[in-house]
Amino acid sequence: MLAGAAALAGATATAATAVPASAAAPVAAEAVASGASGRRARTVVFRNVRPFGAAKARDLVVVDGRVSDRPAPHGAKVVDGGGRIALPSLVDAHIHPDKTTWGGSWVSRRPASAIADYVAQDVELFRGQRRPVAERAYGLMSHAVSRGTRGMRAHADVAPAYGLAGVEGVAAARERLRHALDVQIVAFPQHGVIRTPGTAALLEKAAREGLIDMIGGIDPIGFDNALDDQLDVVFGIADRHGVGVDIHLHDRGEKGMKAIRGIVERTRALSLAGKVTVSHVFCLPGLTDRELGAIATDLGDQDIALTTVAPSDSLVLPIARLREHGVRVGLGSDGVRDSWSPFGNADMMHRAHILGWVTDVRLDDELRDCYDVAAHGGADVMGLAHADFTAGAPADFVLVRGECLPQVVVDMPRRDMVVHGGVVVARDGEFLA
Repeated sequence: MLAGAAALAGATATAATAVPASAAAPVAAEAVASGASGRRARTVVFRNVRPFGAAKARDLVVVDGRVSDRPAPHGAKVVDGGGRIALPSLVDAHIHPDKTTWGGSWVSRRPASAIADYVAQDVELFRGQRRPVAERAYGLMSHAVSRGTRGMRAHADVAPAYGLAGVEGVAAARERLRHALDVQIVAFPQHGVIRTPGTAALLEKAAREGLIDMIGGIDPIGFDNALDDQLDVVFGIADRHGVGVDIHLHDRGEKGMKAIRGIVERTRALSLAGKVTVSHVFCLPGLTDRELGAIATDLGDQDIALTTVAPSDSLVLPIARLREHGVRVGLGSDGVRDSWSPFGNADMMHRAHILGWVTDVRLDDELRDCYDVAAHGGADVMGLAHADFTAGAPADFVLVRGECLPQVVVDMPRRDMVVHGGVVVARDGEFLA
């Protein structure tokens, strides 16, 4: 699905902006001062690093959390990269940290065959947890940082069974991690918007009180059996409170396509272009090329983003084809050790590896593009600047030992250093609280 990888290339081939290791001349006055106060800028030099696996190591100068193309001033803090590869930090565009049992005791799961079965086990697991959501979410989210994640879109369940505990717990974890991780929170109605009375009122409350960034939805036809009613509620809340929309869509075939068309129509009617995302979108991979081109054109026109977790070769989104139509596509890790599955690790480098595995890639350019989707694709979905080492880019990167980027995607080496905003936030795979 990633064949013809040139359609995904771009940032992965960008040359790093750096200065020779010998540069030590003072920067210009405007680069030293920060703001009207004349405060001296915080400058860090990451010495002897190889952006994107370049053959020759360089210095990377960071001023106030952003990459600079100017020489470093005398006396700047120096961090030795030891010749390691520097890569953009990654973005998890779809994860459920409120559900996780990460860091806790093993949970045995019962058979389940439908969303309703999983939902029932969600409630049981929630009630049986001794650790609050804030603690569990923080453990998982800080682990994600240690693996090189710079941003994530976190879906938190909202339903009468939980109230707003999931949203509030993830928000508390976000606050503790604000120096190391950019987080958007989605109020996710896992139990259905219409089929579970009281959910719509909770979604409205979460948006009204400013607890969330986006309103979620789930299979308006296949699960809620109320296409227009659900979409009217979700888009109505988003419109009233100025938040975004991110809808889970597992429905395949015509059910899924009918939901997609409804989402496009409401996005257009409410002028919400650029603020809507559809996650999973299992109805797209089975389309003919002509059918895909038609719906991709509509998605691109309304700037509706999509996310995939690369669950299998038949369900991963056709990323290259979608990008040809200007559709933003991000990659996510989904649930991590919750009632739905014992698997998951919130490691987006591993998820890039999985993307390559399920799409059967083998060429260097294709492996680079898998990393690009995990780094810049997710950034595009979240509206974050690319951490591409160009002047002015956020200094969010990871240092690893390796020969080249394609080899890193395959081997997934330990993250020796993770930098966020020019500050080292993890070393040797361990988060620095």
